[in-house]
Amino acid sequence: MELIKFGTSGWRGIIADDFTYKNVAIVSQSIANFIKEEQNKASVIVGYDTRYMSEDFAKTTSEILAGNGIKTLLCKRDTPTPVISYEIIRLGLSGGINFTASHNPYNYNGLKYSPGWGGPALPETTKKIEKFCVQIQSKDIKSIPFERAVKDKLIILHDPRKTYLKRIKQLVDFKAIEKSKIKVAVDILNGTANDYLDALLDEAGIKNKTIRKNRDPLFGGGSPEPSEKNITELISIVKKEKYKLGLSTDGDADRFGIIDSGGNFIAPNEVIPVLLYHLNRTRNWKGIAARSVMTSSLLDKLAEKIGVEVKETPVGFKYIGEIMANNPKYFIIGGEESGGLTIRGHIPEKDGILACLLMAEAVAVNKKSVMEILKSIKKLTGEVLTDRLNFRLNLDSMEKFKNILISETPKSIAGFPIQNVVTLDGHKFIIDKDSWIGFRLSGTEPVVRLYVQSNSQVKLNKLLKAGEKFVHGK
Repeated sequence: MELIKFGTSGWRGIIADDFTYKNVAIVSQSIANFIKEEQNKASVIVGYDTRYMSEDFAKTTSEILAGNGIKTLLCKRDTPTPVISYEIIRLGLSGGINFTASHNPYNYNGLKYSPGWGGPALPETTKKIEKFCVQIQSKDIKSIPFERAVKDKLIILHDPRKTYLKRIKQLVDFKAIEKSKIKVAVDILNGTANDYLDALLDEAGIKNKTIRKNRDPLFGGGSPEPSEKNITELISIVKKEKYKLGLSTDGDADRFGIIDSGGNFIAPNEVIPVLLYHLNRTRNWKGIAARSVMTSSLLDKLAEKIGVEVKETPVGFKYIGEIMANNPKYFIIGGEESGGLTIRGHIPEKDGILACLLMAEAVAVNKKSVMEILKSIKKLTGEVLTDRLNFRLNLDSMEKFKNILISETPKSIAGFPIQNVVTLDGHKFIIDKDSWIGFRLSGTEPVVRLYVQSNSQVKLNKLLKAGEKFVHGK
């Protein structure tokens, strides 16, 4: 089954093409085999997002887990990925499965598997599951009909919402947000944060306006990604109706999107340093911050000024989660430029709901807009500008570009000599202490991602143009 390959965050595919009942059954049996190899008595939580047929796939998986003697907590409604992670840790479960393709377009679905430590499965785990997938035939799949499994209490319908909300209330200073009287606009993007993010604001008495709460498996014909181009309605509301902040989450609520009071989209590259700055000042947290290799060095420059160590990881939140799990007392914050973040005392998984609420706290406590907080940070660090472009290529072009990256390291880009090359994940060409350009192939789509950083807009634009030409072999 060569189609079943786990990428950066789980296994994803196009619905009815490679993401089918047959393949879901094979992956489910493979996960069951992996779990049973690790322990005898096992229990797993299974969730799903708002995509087409997600709840049906979750039901199929639950029947197979039950058929393998694994007790299954099946979520009663669509559930955010961070909620699944929290329940694994809170209840001491063997793991969790969430059916979601996160921020990918509506025609995709996916399966995220998290082992007992609560973070995304590491490569050594997914490789074992992939090996099981190759070996499994139809006759090997064990399943119990849903009604019988419920009657035998092998499948238990479960609602994890209240315990998660309680935990978020412990992590965020809602009293400070409410006291500040700030107004917040929210875009759920038809995802799983409905009745989570907006409910937390409502319960704390924080004025908010929430849009796109309804389930729409087509996501309006696009992708449930909280990028600037996808949340233009939220930006317009913030500007026209004078909201202090705009907040958004992706399809499974593990990524965030932040809009400043002026309608400015605040890139994750800037959100992470703002929240480190805030946590350091308000909680006096010292220790370790973690970021993925293609995330900007604004975090590093700030960390140096406030005495915090930064650890660089490959792309994929599982690596940040691993650092957090290994350093629970010293970990402060971890984040990725793609919009993932967690903090000390929470889960080793990204949480868009928490990130949004922490930003509301930062704005309330500092009594400044996000842009004003950023200005304070950049007085310490100097200017750091970033950008990212995605290029969708056919398979032949992808393979050709991959071979060029491996075999033909350029000596310069845009006329700037390359000083060093970081190959932790993809290829990151260091030009000087302030500037670099990076290329990485997506783990879930036929896409090449181009990342650039510089301290000048002119230099940044030159790197972007040169990077695009390099991708297209010009």
